[in-house]
Amino acid sequence: MMRRRTTLLTGCTALVLALGATACGGDKPVSAGGGDKALTGQTVTVAGVWSGSEQKNFQKVLDAFTAKTGAKTQFTSTGDNVSTVVGSKIEGGNAPDVVMVPQVGVLQQFAQKGWLTPLSATTQKSVDSGFAPVWKKYGSVDGTLYGLYFKAAHKSTVWYSPDALDQAGVKPPTTYADLLKAGHTVSDSGLAAFAVAGQDGWTLTDWFENIYLSQAGPEKYDALAAHKLKWTDASVVKALTTLGTLFKDKQLMAGGSNEALNTDFPGSVEKVFGPKPQAGMVYEGDFVAGVAHDQFHRTIGKDANFFPFPAVDGGTAPVVSGGDAAVVLKDGKNAKAGMKLLEYLATPEAAAVWAKAGGFLSPNKNLDLAAYGDDVTRATAKSLVGAGDSVRFDMSDQAPAAFGGTKGAGEWKILQDFLRDPSDAKGTAAKLESAAAKAYQN
Repeated sequence: MMRRRTTLLTGCTALVLALGATACGGDKPVSAGGGDKALTGQTVTVAGVWSGSEQKNFQKVLDAFTAKTGAKTQFTSTGDNVSTVVGSKIEGGNAPDVVMVPQVGVLQQFAQKGWLTPLSATTQKSVDSGFAPVWKKYGSVDGTLYGLYFKAAHKSTVWYSPDALDQAGVKPPTTYADLLKAGHTVSDSGLAAFAVAGQDGWTLTDWFENIYLSQAGPEKYDALAAHKLKWTDASVVKALTTLGTLFKDKQLMAGGSNEALNTDFPGSVEKVFGPKPQAGMVYEGDFVAGVAHDQFHRTIGKDANFFPFPAVDGGTAPVVSGGDAAVVLKDGKNAKAGMKLLEYLATPEAAAVWAKAGGFLSPNKNLDLAAYGDDVTRATAKSLVGAGDSVRFDMSDQAPAAFGGTKGAGEWKILQDFLRDPSDAKGTAAKLESAAAKAYQN
């Protein structure tokens, strides 16, 4: 699953995503057991949400680890409910050694349950030298570093078919009002404006978060993410109303809400970049490129491009980030070899494997930009690592999994219901608050 997860920058448009300094190169890669096949005969079990092209590309990284250390790897895709699946495996005495965690809230939950092993001194040294402080912050619980952010995402981008926008005579918009206006123009030209992946509730949280961050501002965003601000606040109702304007407009969504609710994330990308296009645009993160390229053979920058999620109601253009953190479980049968895998994942050498394959951004500033396979991603990565330490992490990923990360429950389910019927923003806000209060226990 392409969970939580580029924008070619021009002029003063910047991706204000916190990933440290601009320098590439520098530190030497940390050896993961050396090149002497020190782990031959051992197997590292890995669990994560990735499937499809993401799983295929991550397997290339695992295969490189095998070639370097001799350790075999076994990857299991958990689907959306990583927290539930991993918890069940631990209870059943079959805990994986390493889990790729897509949510800060789940990482915190695992740490609080005592499931995690603090990262080794070697990995911590790599994090300190190669990653901006924000990634260490999100990987730490009570001052202890448990998670290594191997894959980052920029989730404030709208991907589009250049042919579709050219045919409609539309230029990439810079305001949300202009986005909807452009959408109607695209629709008038014969294609729906947007493909919306409503079957995957997490995509709907991303829509909300971008609107909310731009409209309400970063302070309220932080307060809502920590549940220090109630979901019944007027700012939430306003953001839902803004989102509802899109959801209720059948001219803007391919197939309307019913079809959107039956469209998963890869399906939404197919509706724009597949062999039979049904829409001109799809909103989601930089990982759209991986699907458009790998599954539909689109040339990024030519057949598929993107623009920043536009500013809402005079606010600043939002920048929402995400990422997948590798953690080591105490109960894994081969946790020591698992830690060696994390030492490898912390190196630019490991990041370069997936960077070459595409659909990937690394938080590691020591990764040579030449490792990326196309100019669009390369330009995005350059601005990414040079953007400083100012980031707003995906809000639902910061929440307890019961609210922000569980299929068919919490925020995912409530926003799917809102997509089905967006007529009652205030009532939806009340349902969100009820679910949040139960999950946060405050």
